[in-house]
Amino acid sequence: MPVSFSQDLTLFNTRDFCPGRPLKRSLAAAQESKFWISVFASLKRILIGIGLAGILGIPMGILVGFYPRFRGLSYSPIQFVRMISPLSWMPIAILLFSSFESSIYFLIVMATICPIILNTTIGVLNINPQWIKMALNQGANNFQLIKTIILPFSLPYMLTSLRLALGVAWIVLVPAEFLGVSSGLGYLINDARDTMEYDRLMAMIIAIGVLGFSLDRVIQRLQHTFSWSWNE
Repeated sequence: MPVSFSQDLTLFNTRDFCPGRPLKRSLAAAQESKFWISVFASLKRILIGIGLAGILGIPMGILVGFYPRFRGLSYSPIQFVRMISPLSWMPIAILLFSSFESSIYFLIVMATICPIILNTTIGVLNINPQWIKMALNQGANNFQLIKTIILPFSLPYMLTSLRLALGVAWIVLVPAEFLGVSSGLGYLINDARDTMEYDRLMAMIIAIGVLGFSLDRVIQRLQHTFSWSWNE
């Protein structure tokens, strides 16, 4: 049963936050199937949410960067949506979707789509206009321009947008997993808080940091690889 804030203070033990106990609890958690089920559940939500945002945001970013008229029409709406706190969409997500899982995906998409659109747009705008003119002089159409010039040059920017989206997605995921799901690192954090197992709570926070850092390194490695390939 959840306890009050005053009860939390009386039972609070600062030793639970010392490095030793959370690390020991992290090692113990790594041997529990419940922990790994929650890890995979959170990773699944992160990857699907960012994947959906990328499917929607990257083509839109290319259009915004490639067509000046579309950029003029879409700039203000994109900036407006970007300024809205992702978590403020939570009541709307619950109303729109029949399952908490779909609501979490919606929240992650709303949190990450604007960084993806804007960074992809920057990548398109940074293309040397002389390359575009040369391709047009050779008879290239818009599809060929996007395929042979815009996509390869903008790819590092797209990967940068995914790195930014990853950090935002983790920020949104943890409170989103308080909604009503029975798995995920956010769920384990809330459960540890309710049961006053603060060493376990810190262990879950450490796990989030490790997972987020590892995913960021993977994207960073891809970004360096594709940047090197393009420069070559």
